[in-house]
Amino acid sequence: MTKPFLQALKGETLSPPPLWLMRQAGRYLPEYLATRAKSKNFLHFCYSPDLAVEVTLQPLRRYGFDAAILFSDILVVPDALGQKVEFSTGHGPQLEPIKNEAQLEAVLKLDGFHEHLKPVYETMRRLALEIPKTTALIGFSGAPWTVATYMVEGKGSKDYAEVREIAYSDPVFFQRLIDILVDRTASYLIEQVNQGAEALQVFDSWAGVLSETQFVKWVIEPMAEIVKRIKKTHPHVPVIGFPRGAGAMYERFVQETGVDGVGLDHSLPLEWARDHVQKHVTVQGNLDNLLLVSGGEAMEREVKRILEILGQGPFIFNLGHGIVPHTPPEHVARLCALVRGEV
Repeated sequence: MTKPFLQALKGETLSPPPLWLMRQAGRYLPEYLATRAKSKNFLHFCYSPDLAVEVTLQPLRRYGFDAAILFSDILVVPDALGQKVEFSTGHGPQLEPIKNEAQLEAVLKLDGFHEHLKPVYETMRRLALEIPKTTALIGFSGAPWTVATYMVEGKGSKDYAEVREIAYSDPVFFQRLIDILVDRTASYLIEQVNQGAEALQVFDSWAGVLSETQFVKWVIEPMAEIVKRIKKTHPHVPVIGFPRGAGAMYERFVQETGVDGVGLDHSLPLEWARDHVQKHVTVQGNLDNLLLVSGGEAMEREVKRILEILGQGPFIFNLGHGIVPHTPPEHVARLCALVRGEV
């Protein structure tokens, strides 16, 4: 059974292009909120296969997307490493900050990593059996840089000044942290494939805050090593990188990491992406998620423009970042119809 999403990642140009959306299982869906209410907290939600399978399948039932992505969170990796991770309503993730090598060694728990993540692997195994035959199954993780920002600062940030300063001033500690994350992230993704994932996406949501030299050191080099390790074990499984905000560094990213596809954020000019990125790999994106909220003629014009410019090469339609909670579900249905040429 051919799966359009996987065909596109092999370099095929499809019309209409395959379609899925980041955070397609999420708070914009009433059925998600009803399922989420059954869990005592967000981490418990991620580690509950019954609930995680259900919310992964919900958007497929509504919209028939060409890919499903494992429902989990990038911070299960530091949680499995022994760092204290909590999600508090209205405040986002809260972690016990790790700011030097002594603190890192104090919490580091390399034994039991995969045992801790068994519920995630069980979710993947069950999804592989339950998704429709033409739907591809995506596994994912956060990239080392982005996960490290949370581990060092203990929460989200506006400018990531503290972690950037530590990366400059204490490169030995920071390299040790990144090396651990490369090793554990690669093994985590490989195990997801062992349990049924057919493609992988690595989210580097905060890649755009780095200088050129730091981008190479903390984004490109770790991602290249992760891809190398995945391909050694699973050479035919495609890997998508998403270095959000990378700008002109997108081209170097795809040339030097070995990814099969790349997610484009909404700030990237379409013609530039076509001429400098799509000639190397399959591109994925990049509708502004707030256009999906507003809908109407503005959204329809931009969908058409994206399809016209990127649809002539290997392309997967997606957003430039994840769906936001106040997105009307009917706008998602309209988007699907537009991409599929049904209206």
